Amino acid sequence: MKEEIKELLNSKKFKEAKILLSDKQIVDIADSIKDFDIDEIAKIIRLMNKDMAADLFSELPLSVETELLSKLTDKEAVFLINEMFADDAADVLDEMPANIVKRILKECDKDTRSDINRLLNYPEDSAGSVMTVEYAELKDTLTIKQAISRLRKEIDEYETVNVCYVVDERRKLIGHISLKDILLADSEDVIGDIAIKDTICVKTTTDQEEVGKLFKKYDLTVMPVVDSEDRLVGIITIDDVMDIMEEEATEDIEKMAAISPSDKPYLEITAWQTWKARIPWLLLLMISATFTGQIISKFENSLAILPILTAYIPMLMDTGGNAGSQASVTIIRSLSLNQVNFKDIGKVIWKELRVSIMVGFTLAVANFAKLILIDQMLLHNSAVTMKVAGVICLTVFMIVVVAKFIGCTLPILTKKLGFDPTVMASPFITTIVDALGLIVYFQVATHLLGI
Repeated sequence: MKEEIKELLNSKKFKEAKILLSDKQIVDIADSIKDFDIDEIAKIIRLMNKDMAADLFSELPLSVETELLSKLTDKEAVFLINEMFADDAADVLDEMPANIVKRILKECDKDTRSDINRLLNYPEDSAGSVMTVEYAELKDTLTIKQAISRLRKEIDEYETVNVCYVVDERRKLIGHISLKDILLADSEDVIGDIAIKDTICVKTTTDQEEVGKLFKKYDLTVMPVVDSEDRLVGIITIDDVMDIMEEEATEDIEKMAAISPSDKPYLEITAWQTWKARIPWLLLLMISATFTGQIISKFENSLAILPILTAYIPMLMDTGGNAGSQASVTIIRSLSLNQVNFKDIGKVIWKELRVSIMVGFTLAVANFAKLILIDQMLLHNSAVTMKVAGVICLTVFMIVVVAKFIGCTLPILTKKLGFDPTVMASPFITTIVDALGLIVYFQVATHLLGI
């Protein structure tokens, strides 16, 4: 379909293109044209009827939406913003220059302008910033007949009507009722009498990651959002939560790799922006890694007496770093899923201790076999004596135990102190373990080899 649309546009067969687009799913069209030149996308928007154009615009990537609004006339841009759900419109306008936003909002409907301004004022990554204000709200004093009549009149304004929220005269949330229950109830029943009072909700200031966890915990498809006085101000739907979870997962992965998080797709980030995101962490890690060099310098005389020890430093450091990373990544993921918290630190340490002993022993035995069978016997390396092999293997065992202890405890302690545990992932764990591993190595060599 992508090539067919492009060919029709290039041939200026706009009538045929319009017929082709009218028979396709909006999502498929958006997926096909998202990489088109922005002028071509603008042509497609203008070819479609207004309702389809608005739906198509909402399905395009955020970066395309913002660029497209800059290309369209004010009248076209205002129409699209008016037709969008307020939360989606706020996301688009939040990425645009202030002068363009001001110009568009000035021409928007009063209600749309009010909703968007309110959403833009909520803290970033909060429930208020991702909620939609188009929801089905019913007063508790309405009868079923009155409720159905109201829903029929306003149904096009709601993002979803599967669940309707019940409020009192002060708009305080008191419960919810499903569309199914409304249709099955007697016409004279009062909404407040049959509504389910135990409704899971969040505050406008609740972090969006916590919202995602609540959706999963209670198996929800929609959740109400209330202000500080428990008044209903919006809802969050499952499609918003899917975006939140993808965003949070991406952010965690970037932090675990020591990269400053970005909310833009990789190909839309300039080389300069990528440099700015990566260089601070690399500088910090490089400076912290200088401690490793200082440790080696301190034991320079020992290495001069027995140079063979130097050859196994990279292997020991990599083994310790990998062992620590395994533990830290596992614990960070468990923390993010609420499977582990600070009170479980004793259980975590005990489990990782047993794991580290088994892993360390296995690696030590495998390493000893390699040192004797390959390095000593096959390669005839006379410097690899039984004592040297013993030092290296004992160090491997001890480093694995130390690395897994650090890897499992630092993320938990970091979260307890109120920081993001993902910053204590692979790069930092590896740097810390490298330094400790060298200290262990040289201390074991000093005591066992007498150097």
